[in-house]
Amino acid sequence: MAFDLTCVALLVEGAIGYPKPLYRAVRHPVVWAGALISALESRLNRPSLAPARRKANGVLTVIVLLACAMVPAALIENVLRLGGLGFLLAGVLGSTLLAQRSLYWHVARVAWALETGGLVAGREAVSHIVGRDPQSLDVSGVTRGAIESLAENFSDGVVAPTFWMLVGGLAGGAGYKALNTADSMIGHRNPRYEAFGWAAARLDDLVNLPASRLSGLLVVAAAGMLPGCSAKAAWEAMWRDAKHHRSPNAGWPEAAMAGALGISIAGPRSYGGVVANAAFMGNGRREIGARDIRAALRLYLAADMLMVTFITLGAILIGLM
Repeated sequence: MAFDLTCVALLVEGAIGYPKPLYRAVRHPVVWAGALISALESRLNRPSLAPARRKANGVLTVIVLLACAMVPAALIENVLRLGGLGFLLAGVLGSTLLAQRSLYWHVARVAWALETGGLVAGREAVSHIVGRDPQSLDVSGVTRGAIESLAENFSDGVVAPTFWMLVGGLAGGAGYKALNTADSMIGHRNPRYEAFGWAAARLDDLVNLPASRLSGLLVVAAAGMLPGCSAKAAWEAMWRDAKHHRSPNAGWPEAAMAGALGISIAGPRSYGGVVANAAFMGNGRREIGARDIRAALRLYLAADMLMVTFITLGAILIGLM
């Protein structure tokens, strides 16, 4: 269990995120993974191929992607750990696989837009973090989109890479991030990706199972620490509503957050002019706004700090042994 590396990664990313000068110079690991996925997809997912061949090529793509992400990461960590404090540099590299800071600011931007620019500004801000039609959203719809994104990405962008880094070191975190990127790019149920993206989508669902449950539990625990939140309602909503979500994983943190805040999120939404029916998470207020986004952000910070505290204590205890 790589408590030392993971602790450093969380603290570094939480403090400074991914510096813009570094992004301009070398881009980001997600961009590298995306470029490889695009190159493989253009060659292996030709429409002229039979669905069975495209599915097999999708499996091959995932294998190549994971090998390209995990093998170099494992080699780098092993070399760095030859030095006594090499885990510090490995942790700095691992921080690029986390999104604590960027997630907070992307969602806070939606609250700020609603507060200062009203619905039009809120729609524009939320369009950067959700795929639904922004023009179909009222203030409550914009708010639901922001809080759903916060809850789901707490699991996908923070807890899951942390979990797999803890279990598998730098290679575990890199492998998870590459797979999650593949799912976001090719794991869609449409004619182009139904077969080719099958492996990426199914494997991403599998590796996110532990993190989704852990993220829901962290939200429940955090709700017990904050005034105005209910751990009991978060727990009840999670067990009642998560199983009705279209995703096997996203419903856990979404339902827990909705229950904790006493609101309802998810529900029907429009994509490309097509209305997708979805169950509501939580059974509270449906008229919500920027203040609820701010409350959700406080809950997110508390849940994240619980996780960071646990891993930091683990790193200290192991270091003392």
